[in-house]
Amino acid sequence: MRLTNTLKFLLLSSALLLSACERSPQPLQQFEHAIDGAFASEISQNGDYSFISSIYHGLSLWDNRNNKLLFNWHHYNNKNNDVFIVRLSANNSVALSASSHEFVLWDTQTGKSLGFYKVTESPITDIQVSSNGDYVVYGQVNGKLVHINLKTGRRLEAPLHTTKVSSLDMSSNGRYVLSGGNDHQAFLWDTQTAQVVQSFQFTERVSMVRLEKSGRFAFIADSQKAAQIWDLETGKLMSSLVYKARQSIFSSVRFIKDGQFLLTGNASKRVVLWESKTGLAVQHWSVTPRKETRPKTAVVYSATLWSDSEIVTESSAGLLEIWPLAPL
Repeated sequence: MRLTNTLKFLLLSSALLLSACERSPQPLQQFEHAIDGAFASEISQNGDYSFISSIYHGLSLWDNRNNKLLFNWHHYNNKNNDVFIVRLSANNSVALSASSHEFVLWDTQTGKSLGFYKVTESPITDIQVSSNGDYVVYGQVNGKLVHINLKTGRRLEAPLHTTKVSSLDMSSNGRYVLSGGNDHQAFLWDTQTAQVVQSFQFTERVSMVRLEKSGRFAFIADSQKAAQIWDLETGKLMSSLVYKARQSIFSSVRFIKDGQFLLTGNASKRVVLWESKTGLAVQHWSVTPRKETRPKTAVVYSATLWSDSEIVTESSAGLLEIWPLAPL
């Protein structure tokens, strides 16, 4: 069958359009925060700071707006720097770093340690800190959840999960915790009463949970296809993320724009912006791997808004990258 010139033009235009849609944008700026890569990193909600656990230089806090190293820290007598979790409080006043059996709080203004804490009974699997650093919650391999008021010493143990706690998050004020486990369950619970507010059942282990920091929305994903956004005010499922892959293990998740959108990252360089109400992907980017790495990939550790027209990412490559964002 002979194609007309018009049809040829339409087919070529469609192919070019599809190619353009699939092509990831290039970073606008790139800064090295960890030589030879990072174990973990987190960007503050507003993008101002990055907290890095690096392979050779321990812990570092960066002023992202001025590309300035503020502090270098180390856990006492932890020469191997096996710190695999770093957190920044919502108001940027406190940084938290954790290895499997200890965690440390740091003052981001003075650089001083605010406290060193040992956890002996079972390894830490995830940990979060409240906005002002008053509260910490951590999950353990044995399934236990521990919420601590660091000002009063009140300690609440919540035996909700029957197996390993895989992921958890806490509202900015420390009141509510969302936890997920290898027992295929997730729980939203009140730290004042120790009561479960809402429970969620999955067919596979829960791999990631995240709260919108005001506590309005929750993200819960299992290790296969389920990736859900819940409206916690109504208690109803708002959307499920729509993607073609058989599974997607998320390495980074954050609500932005008051929960209207979700930024996710995975272990294959990919960052995706989703509309919370529909679960549809809006934009995507691919972070830059280090030149010497094989295969050519990187884990996305953290992503957030940098401005109305940009996002910013940190990855296992040890690079902070700023990316163009289409109008939302």
